[in-house]
Amino acid sequence: MVLNIRQREILDLARAAGRVGVEELAEKFDVTLQTIRRDLGELSDQGMLDRVHGGAVLRSGVSNIGYEERRRMHDTAKAAIARACARQIPDNSSVILNLGTTTEAVARELLNHRNLTVITNNMNVANILVSNESCDIMVAGGALRRSDGGLVGDLTTEFMAQFKPDFAIIGTSALDGDGDLLDFDMAEVRVSRAIAGLARKTFLVTDISKLERSAPVRIISMAELDAVFVDRPLPARLMEKCKDWETQVVIAE
Repeated sequence: MVLNIRQREILDLARAAGRVGVEELAEKFDVTLQTIRRDLGELSDQGMLDRVHGGAVLRSGVSNIGYEERRRMHDTAKAAIARACARQIPDNSSVILNLGTTTEAVARELLNHRNLTVITNNMNVANILVSNESCDIMVAGGALRRSDGGLVGDLTTEFMAQFKPDFAIIGTSALDGDGDLLDFDMAEVRVSRAIAGLARKTFLVTDISKLERSAPVRIISMAELDAVFVDRPLPARLMEKCKDWETQVVIAE
């Protein structure tokens, strides 16, 4: 199928933001909601977008969305999640932060914390927190992933294994209905697993859209977490599982 001009522009918007909404598109193009829904349906039929409630997202697959696109996606939700998580991190504590745009949002919320020790394999986290003169930053060695400033590999895992921090704050590329955290890169997954097993408390920071995505590699189960920080309630079945696992679910305001 040949896309019309409006559909090509919709696809460009989705690539830039990760998600598009029916109402916003109808207003932008001055057409009816039904017209936009038909456009999104055709783009979905062509395998270019996935329909979600109220709009569409880039098609999930075996590759991750680009870093810059992920950084812009759901930025308001990520900021709220980060604030809620940072409130649980006291001064004078040690924290591991792994890869992800939401963990980077948490780093920004830690800029006014005092006497922190931060261990990270995320160059972006280190660059954010360098502005906090009361924060000691320890950066893992490893292979630098230029696409997002992440350090991964066996050297990274070995470095992390030397620590037992008060908190580990991790992100994920996707979540499934069974409560498993999922990712794309096996080297990154090995580091994330190591991090989650080191800390006295392990927190997941993620927006609810991760339930709309899929990835092929399992990290850990939410049963192994102390708390999950999200922007909206999880599905009822998953909320019940978290209750059984004694995994606290914090809904960010």
